[in-house]
Amino acid sequence: MAGTDTTRPAEATLVEIQEGEAGRRLDTVLAERLADLSRSRLQALLREGHLRLDAEVVTEGKRRVKPGERYSLTVPPAAPSALVAEDVPLDIVYEDEDLLVLDKPAGLVVHPAAGHAEGTLVHALLAHCGTSLSGIGGVARPGIVHRIDKDVSGLLVVAKHDRVHHGLAGQFTVHSVERLYEAVVYGLPSPAEGVIDQPLGRHPTDRKRMAIVEAGKRAVTRYRLLEAAGTTVARLELALETGRTHQIRVHLASLGHSLLGDRIYKPRRKPALPTALAEAINALDRVALHAKVLGFTHPGTGERLRFESAPPAIFSRLLELARVG
Repeated sequence: MAGTDTTRPAEATLVEIQEGEAGRRLDTVLAERLADLSRSRLQALLREGHLRLDAEVVTEGKRRVKPGERYSLTVPPAAPSALVAEDVPLDIVYEDEDLLVLDKPAGLVVHPAAGHAEGTLVHALLAHCGTSLSGIGGVARPGIVHRIDKDVSGLLVVAKHDRVHHGLAGQFTVHSVERLYEAVVYGLPSPAEGVIDQPLGRHPTDRKRMAIVEAGKRAVTRYRLLEAAGTTVARLELALETGRTHQIRVHLASLGHSLLGDRIYKPRRKPALPTALAEAINALDRVALHAKVLGFTHPGTGERLRFESAPPAIFSRLLELARVG
């Protein structure tokens, strides 16, 4: 299995407390001084006894530090992932030593889960990255910062190590990542532009589905009409302000404009469609949703990166079939 080389010696980092840091919490000082490690990783290292003050093992992160104290933190090599690397083809549009951006095809599951123990994007990344992966959370694995549903295609960024994962995750948290999607939906939304601001949570009776629920997390989707085939189907551009599970799919379905090919959030009433279009929709092995733009600031270089991916040809074909009918 490809993975991180665990034969290299553990790395020790020395942190000497300065006058201006006196009286502060140890874990806070370490988090500021060791920016390459996330807070959760630092906490785990302390719990496992990897921090020493002289010869004494220190496990209490809330202790107050004193000037002149010299702490030595040993970061052990990343443990090999329990997952087996698999040679699954990847469409990589950008890659450097810190991260990669890929164009995920519909049908590829991002992360192993029940019913998808093999052949996922994570398995493919383990094979592709090999020994370049670092210890995210202490385990050699690619950092999945955000996900795209199995039946959705488009751009996805993956971190190769903890520092970059932490930096990218922070950008998603403060909503500074640009994400544009393109979709084909039933009907013609009115108005042609709008904002859907509806909270999302688990469906009260079906735990595999998401739903608009009053006590859910805030979710905001902006939509804009790009093209319409009468009132039968329309092509939309969507911008995410938040990134909840199934957000676009649930929000559009709530307006009565479900995505073509979506078997989970399908229309309550099946609309009358031209025969050729109905047959094409029934034959879809995906949801008509594509992540076409992804923009973010590179955590290592500070450079603003922006990537574009053209939607699949079937999107245009669906509108053509609607017009013919």
